[in-house]
Amino acid sequence: MNILFVLLPLGLVLLAIAVIAFFWAVGNGQYDDLDSPAWRILLDDESKPPKDPKDSP
Repeated sequence: MNILFVLLPLGLVLLAIAVIAFFWAVGNGQYDDLDSPAWRILLDDESKPPKDPKDSP
């Protein structure tokens, strides 16, 4: 029963830290653009031709 007096405040402190971190991330724009990184991997960048034909594999 005595362990509850330690674990309950510790859990509440960790919850408060998580909530503060979440609101800090939202305030700094971490969640502004969620779609672009997912689409960026699907789009192929055009590869540039090598400058010297000897350098190409």
